[in-house]
Amino acid sequence: MPEAVIVDVIRTPIGRRRGALSDVHPVDLLAGVFEQLFARNDIDPAVVDDVLVGCVDQIGDQAANIARNAWLSAGLPESVPAVTLDRQCGSSLQALHFAAQGIMSGAYDVAIAAGVESMTRVPMLSTVTVHGFPMTRRMQERYRMDRWNRSFFDQALGAELIAKEWGLSREALDAFSFESHRRAAAARAKGAFQNEVVPVPVKPAMDGHGPVWFREDEGIRTDTSLEKLAELPAAFPDLSLITAGNASQISDGASAALVMSQETARRYGLPARARFVSFAVVGVSPVTMLTGPIPATRRALERAGLRADDIDLFEINEAFASVVLAWQKEMGVALDRVNVHGGAIALGHPLGATGTRLAATLVNALEQRGGRYGLMAICEGGGMANATVIERIPQ
Repeated sequence: MPEAVIVDVIRTPIGRRRGALSDVHPVDLLAGVFEQLFARNDIDPAVVDDVLVGCVDQIGDQAANIARNAWLSAGLPESVPAVTLDRQCGSSLQALHFAAQGIMSGAYDVAIAAGVESMTRVPMLSTVTVHGFPMTRRMQERYRMDRWNRSFFDQALGAELIAKEWGLSREALDAFSFESHRRAAAARAKGAFQNEVVPVPVKPAMDGHGPVWFREDEGIRTDTSLEKLAELPAAFPDLSLITAGNASQISDGASAALVMSQETARRYGLPARARFVSFAVVGVSPVTMLTGPIPATRRALERAGLRADDIDLFEINEAFASVVLAWQKEMGVALDRVNVHGGAIALGHPLGATGTRLAATLVNALEQRGGRYGLMAICEGGGMANATVIERIPQ
């Protein structure tokens, strides 16, 4: 069976909602990442077998197969097909799974996995008519949603229920969130993101001057403190623990990975940076919704023949602080191996782009620290999660 490897993986800086990327059409945002990927890697884009892109709210500016539109917008070959997929927050991690699995099966030699989301231009849940995940009456009865006076699944409620089930205090959630900002700020200051972040032109060249470029993540708050986080009110009136400060930021961004077989990488003279070891996709209760990284991690480790102690670094998406802390309690992993460069609470969570963003951060962190194995996992709306184990290939 062919071995699937990551040759390169990059991302845009992540923009705040209504921030630096708000005027950039998501098609062009992703197109720019494709352009940068080929600028960094000497390979003819015509050899790409397929382009798989995660995007959650496929409506408006993100409708009509944004994967194909972005590829064409980048001026890339018409002969290369593309598909857009939605596994909620894990969409681009699922794209990465499918790309690698296509190569391992022999169906592909070269594939691109990517993700994009402009949550400014296409607000979250734009494709539904209620503030949450819609349910039929039969689903409402199955999950007894009358207990919470809800007719829909709600992620904030799920995060609150998780915090209470695992005995997580508001202070613990805020402390984790503060640490996410501290780690992200420290990583940026020492240049840890330099090899994963590619700049985005946000204003065209004018009057003989070059374009204005967006180069650094916009959501990192270097001025936050535990005291400021403690002052924030609950995100919704019927919650007590979940606030805007201990939840991921609504963001804009894109990311992409160049994936191929090891043999193909050698043929093109491209160094492989990491190989895929195992994959997992799971379903959990759609009410608490966000506990999926726990069984997904266990399954990915089991399939890899590894233990948690064998993993050097973890990237567990910070949808909410309670998600990562509950995972940590169950897995018994020290937090000094988890999200070492901060996570979505500080960096932001541009839904469809987050999976391959995690891959970019994990590959670079393994290289910088000389680690061998890394695991990434993402909780997903509706009660799902995916996880991936990769192994760094020393250069």
